[in-house]
Amino acid sequence: MSVTYVDAIRDAQEKLLRDDPRVFLYGQDISKFGGAFKATKGLAEAFPGRVLDSPISEDAMIGMAVGAAIEGMRPIVEMQFADFSSIAFNQIVNQAATHFYRTGVPVPLTVRLPSGGTPGSGPFHSQSMEALYAHYPGLVVVTPATVSDAYHMLIESVELDDPVVYCEHKFLYRWLKAPRINGDNLPIGRARITRPGKHATVVTYSAMVHEAVRAAERLKEEGSWEIEVVDLRSVKPLDIDTVLASVARTGRLLALGEAFPWGGVTAEVVARVCADGFHLLDAPPKRLNSRDTPVPYHPKLWAAHRPTPESICIALRELLNF
Repeated sequence: MSVTYVDAIRDAQEKLLRDDPRVFLYGQDISKFGGAFKATKGLAEAFPGRVLDSPISEDAMIGMAVGAAIEGMRPIVEMQFADFSSIAFNQIVNQAATHFYRTGVPVPLTVRLPSGGTPGSGPFHSQSMEALYAHYPGLVVVTPATVSDAYHMLIESVELDDPVVYCEHKFLYRWLKAPRINGDNLPIGRARITRPGKHATVVTYSAMVHEAVRAAERLKEEGSWEIEVVDLRSVKPLDIDTVLASVARTGRLLALGEAFPWGGVTAEVVARVCADGFHLLDAPPKRLNSRDTPVPYHPKLWAAHRPTPESICIALRELLNF
């Protein structure tokens, strides 16, 4: 029996509730209903009084959780969609992120953000917010791309004393499956070489890891190109050492992300490689993101809006032929 990405998130929360009495879950319709994506299904019955429905106020949700974390609890807050976390922006970046630096008291809060696009979701239910939160000191921002990482990184996030923004990709919830959750749990802050290669490096994260691997397989069949794919796993902290080591092997860099292009994770990756590893490059680095427009509703427009294996191949061919 396989384990899906959303199963792994639910199982991690079950383990955390079972092992640590300080953990509780908070969010809209997460108790009896099991949450918008059923990531908490059955947990309210198994852990009475510790899976709590919140008011429809993201600001109040995070405010309560920050207070609980200050008092020694370890709350996990589920946002129905990452987009709605902007309503709690003040609480996350001005309260949770800075509290330890102001007072010496940690805020061990984990905010689960169902992130990224799915066909038909449109501009209010498809955004990728990771770069926005990574901008602020004091926050850890993780972006698991595999079933096992979804499990292990959520557990590690809750165990950290820092506030964590846990970006789980909605497209992966039931599409991504694994035979089991394995023990290959690298720590937060360490990237993984998902696919080794020697001709070009793709640095990416979350659902785009799988699109990059598909593109790499096509280019191997097309021209025996060996494309290395680096899964960042977390964007704050950013494992630039693994990125630079990969670029040293390949000499070429494509930074790939589903988020909007302006000032995002891909821009940071390119800037850091140019600053610290310019001498390693045999071609100008490239970026590929979704288009700089609100996310469209229509599935065909959405497919044209975000990077796909086809558009990744085009970008890589330009890089390889430079």
